[in-house]
Amino acid sequence: MTFEGNHCTITAQDYKMDKPARWCAGCGGHAVLAAVQRALPGCGIKIENVVFVSGIGCSSRFPYYINTYGFHGLHGRGAAIATGIKIANPRLSVWLVTGDGDSMAIGGNHFIHLLRRNLDINILLFNNKIYGLTKGQYSPTTPKGTITKSSPDGTIENPFLPGELAMGAQGTFFARVVDNDMEMMTDVFTQAAQHKGTSLVEVLQNCVIFNDDIHREIADKNLREDNQLYLRSGEPMLFGKNKEKGIIQSGSKFVVVKIGENGVRKEDILIHNAFKHDDTRHYMLARMILPEYPVAMGVIRSTESTIYEEALYNQIEHAQHRSSIKTVDDLMNSGNTFRMG
Repeated sequence: MTFEGNHCTITAQDYKMDKPARWCAGCGGHAVLAAVQRALPGCGIKIENVVFVSGIGCSSRFPYYINTYGFHGLHGRGAAIATGIKIANPRLSVWLVTGDGDSMAIGGNHFIHLLRRNLDINILLFNNKIYGLTKGQYSPTTPKGTITKSSPDGTIENPFLPGELAMGAQGTFFARVVDNDMEMMTDVFTQAAQHKGTSLVEVLQNCVIFNDDIHREIADKNLREDNQLYLRSGEPMLFGKNKEKGIIQSGSKFVVVKIGENGVRKEDILIHNAFKHDDTRHYMLARMILPEYPVAMGVIRSTESTIYEEALYNQIEHAQHRSSIKTVDDLMNSGNTFRMG
């Protein structure tokens, strides 16, 4: 931390701890942590006003590894704890770090209602499509048919798509990043922090021990340009090594096209608009999966809605203003209490 006149400049180093993060060597969590530490200084928030909350899982060790206030909660209950903190002190920048098992299984109910209520909270969802901390059972996002320790013949369950779930819960901000792209993570985490309302960032994370290379087709440097569609609002939906491929809409479907083939021009490619209340197109982007489509990355949705804690405090202020009961003495003498003689 450096001081210039009456102002202090916070750097990524100020968010670093003097002890190592105890994740496995090669775990994507290390890169996510570094990206968060890079993003926070640019958000204009004092360190003492930042708090990280977690549940249970490998991802949930996060509060121990960043130099802010933190709360390590119970399995799936991080959303409830984060909600309580934000309501108690709306000035805080509250971050919920969770995993696909922590948030999509035991914490599923808390997760969807946090999104629906739209508190000003940031969610980082580490999605490695496996239970890592408990040693390799399939999770709610594990692809159907995957052989794991708890599905030796292949899982028979349909997996959740976190983005699809977020859209269904009326989430106002959804983004997706991959853990080996530091620039993408830093940029998206910054946008999430600046969003007013609940921001959800799905981090496609590698579990080097129990699900190694699960995101290889998206993350591999030789494949990602053809398999990632990195969205920027106001720009065309182009991808490929030379940005020669893009997305157009035909009826109710997206279609992958190549510029120059069948008369397709660059002007025909769809322009991404994360800020428009376009539930259908955002939903379609969140659901694009390989091999038919590239996977949409970056900020898919960033829209506005009522902020829960602001509406709540407005209600409290209004109730206090119209009530004749201003103190506990007023309440005790109001005639609506029972006294023992």
